[in-house]
Amino acid sequence: MKEKHYLTPLFEPKSVGVIGASERETAIGGVLIRNMLDAGFKGKIFAINPKHDKVHGVKCFKSVEDVPQRLDLVVIATAAQKVPAIIDSCGRAGVKAAIVLSAGFSETGPRGAALERSVMDTARRHKIRLLGPNCLGIMRPDLGLNATFAHGRALPGSIGLISQSGALCTAILDWARPNNVGFSAVVSLGSSRDVDFGEALEFMISDPRTESIFLYVEGLRDARRFMSALRGAARVKPVLLIKVGRHPEASKAVLSHTGAQVGDDAVFDAAIRRAGVIRLYSLGQLFAAANALFSHFRPRGNRLAIITNGGGPGVMAADRALDLGIPLSQLSDATMAKLNACLPATWSHGNPIDILGDADVDRYRGAIKAVLEGPNVDGVLVMLTPQAMTRPTDVAKALIEEERSADKPVVTCFMGEEQVGEARKLFEAAGIPTFRTPEPAVELFSHISAYYRNQKLLAQTPASLSQSNPPSIESARLVIETALNERRKVLNEMESKAILAAFRIPIAQTVVARSATEAMVLAEEIGLPVVMKIDSLDITHKSDVGGVRLNLTSLAAVRTAYQEILEGVRRTHPNASINGIAIEPMVIKRNGRELMVGVRRDPVFGPIITFGEGGTRVEVQKDRAIALPPLNSYLARDLIRSTRVSSYLDEFRNMPPINMEALEMVLLRVSEMVCELPWLKELDINPLIVDENGAVAVDARIVADNVSPTADRYDHMAIHPYPQHLTTHWTLPDGTDVTIRAIKPEDADLEVNFVRKLSAETKYFRFMNTMRELPPAMVVRLTQIDYDREMAFVATVTEDDQETEIGVCRYAVNPDGESCEFAVVVADDWQHRGLARRLMGVLIETARNRGLVYMNGVFLANNDRMLRFVQSLGFVLSSDPDDSTVKLGVLSLQD
Repeated sequence: MKEKHYLTPLFEPKSVGVIGASERETAIGGVLIRNMLDAGFKGKIFAINPKHDKVHGVKCFKSVEDVPQRLDLVVIATAAQKVPAIIDSCGRAGVKAAIVLSAGFSETGPRGAALERSVMDTARRHKIRLLGPNCLGIMRPDLGLNATFAHGRALPGSIGLISQSGALCTAILDWARPNNVGFSAVVSLGSSRDVDFGEALEFMISDPRTESIFLYVEGLRDARRFMSALRGAARVKPVLLIKVGRHPEASKAVLSHTGAQVGDDAVFDAAIRRAGVIRLYSLGQLFAAANALFSHFRPRGNRLAIITNGGGPGVMAADRALDLGIPLSQLSDATMAKLNACLPATWSHGNPIDILGDADVDRYRGAIKAVLEGPNVDGVLVMLTPQAMTRPTDVAKALIEEERSADKPVVTCFMGEEQVGEARKLFEAAGIPTFRTPEPAVELFSHISAYYRNQKLLAQTPASLSQSNPPSIESARLVIETALNERRKVLNEMESKAILAAFRIPIAQTVVARSATEAMVLAEEIGLPVVMKIDSLDITHKSDVGGVRLNLTSLAAVRTAYQEILEGVRRTHPNASINGIAIEPMVIKRNGRELMVGVRRDPVFGPIITFGEGGTRVEVQKDRAIALPPLNSYLARDLIRSTRVSSYLDEFRNMPPINMEALEMVLLRVSEMVCELPWLKELDINPLIVDENGAVAVDARIVADNVSPTADRYDHMAIHPYPQHLTTHWTLPDGTDVTIRAIKPEDADLEVNFVRKLSAETKYFRFMNTMRELPPAMVVRLTQIDYDREMAFVATVTEDDQETEIGVCRYAVNPDGESCEFAVVVADDWQHRGLARRLMGVLIETARNRGLVYMNGVFLANNDRMLRFVQSLGFVLSSDPDDSTVKLGVLSLQD
């Protein structure tokens, strides 16, 4: 039995009502009903309009309540003010989903916004799922469903398109048909007041017709759901995305168009990299990707080899590669030897590989074969300009033959038109990307390599807390609570450093003096030389107001500095509240690099971690990379490598390389702070001085804020960390130690072996079929989960120094946010030992703590043992009204 997705009435309706159907060709309702009829919809179409008896030969009903059967979907093409009453009528008629094409809601001002709220309130009351308003509609070409007012229809295919812009949908559709590009679904979200990106993506994840997904994004309403669905989709299907509103001026237009939040574009970029998605920046890139990217999608890395018969074009390609951060492959000695054997002595002997203007087919073949077989090469761009000795068509045939057995992506750029036209047609037929100019060819390869990199980022599942030397969360929390109780959100330097110390980040110890005499006493206790800084919550940039003195080597200098700092600050900031003068040891690191680590709260994605060059030049250099927490070592290294400053963290001039492990540890500890301290709004560690011996935070500033007392532990984060705190141990009567922990991506092999060893009967009762092996896509879905909206626990034991899975249970939160569906299975050899009950106890308690109200289950009616088991847990059973072979169970979690 295959469970139906809850959005099936919207995406795969068996009956559709067109409200506002008309024969007037210029009316939206007229275009809509004609589109539905012309597309050959495989279900039933009902026209609804009180002004007509028939529309295009289809009987017309006065109201949706007059239709003689319950409708899965209605499409509304009427004036906005009529929509609330229509939705109410749909609710009384038992309609399950509605598409509102009408404009005139929140985008028109307060009156329209009130109208929209009325529509949404009515839809929720009747449990109707709603797409729109102000949208183009939806297409499912395989089903003959064209519930849009677009002119023309989409070809059937495997691309799922989700867009916030109806106009962009029509542009893509207009381009796609003559280029023979087909779609599994086209969804225009419009204002996306109900069905949003997250839910549309979730449907496409499970949709067998959809093999790749394109998104057009203007803004987001629910970043957590978007990230969860996007990561889930990218694990099983390639996802391409265009995001507009990259600049503040454009963002204002987006806000007025969709009402969705936009946020910092650099943060959005970091988020989708972490989601394993490719970001595109133009429709031209989107069209190129649609034509080529998924035909031979074999990403390996980002090192590009360029083969050309013209030096100038090769340099153009190399320039664009370096602009995009794509390194040119360093050819190995073995590759060089092969190239020397097949090329004339005057070839370029480097990359780009210029095989000269008189290159024939054999020369191209030899060069292509040598480069594809060589190491250090992740992709090849083959370029050709039509010169006297060149036979473009023959070269194309040879390249296609070599490409068939290659395990690396090949992109072509045959420049010109008349002489290379036939070659381009051969490439298109073979599914090899081909371009007229070098730049878009290199850009396409950059997208392929970005996909490879981003997929590695996607696979990272950092834990929330380190196991060795754990932080003192309680100490940090007390510091923050004390400040907030005093109605202070900005912590002073001593408080900020106390929180860093609680998370085991090395600090330069700070004390505060409130007189010149006290300053001298404290300086002598700390040990000269010292640094003195103004301690005022009203002054952020201390050095800008003369509030810092460095390398004070005598007590006299300390006394003088104390007076000078106070006088200078009072002169420039007479109203500033001054707590005193902070004194700390002068950190002298001859080989130290000044870096910056920060935390900010993005309005869409929540907390982000920033890293870059520190010191006083941080505002000028703007060398900043961004990552979404939580981090692990791989993600921390990726964040470091994403900055310009990383180039001089290795051996630089006469300085040894820094202690990279110490820098990574600081980033990991900051990530822990972000996860475990939801009050943290801003953090600046600047400078963080790192040398070959370690790292020390010289200055720190933290801003905190109150959080809702009802918030979940990680509600403030866009990506839920691995829930290490849920790991438990259970000892069987025979002394066997069983670990029960949340599942993680690395458990793929454990899961495959576990299912492989299950008996046919156990497989049947769990999966409702007797499949021998888990399909790869299902393995990914079962092991790479979002810990916010789903949870899976595995029970493992250690056998012969190997971890073995002996049981698993899981739940997935339903769209209502209040209930969840569960499943549990135990290895045949470990049944009847209480393991299933133990697993269910952990699962139920986790769901209850998550705030869920009900847990639901679907069981085969002939699975007597499972039915007795769930009843003993408190589940109330009932028969499925649609399927006599199935029983439904409900457990109340909040009794």
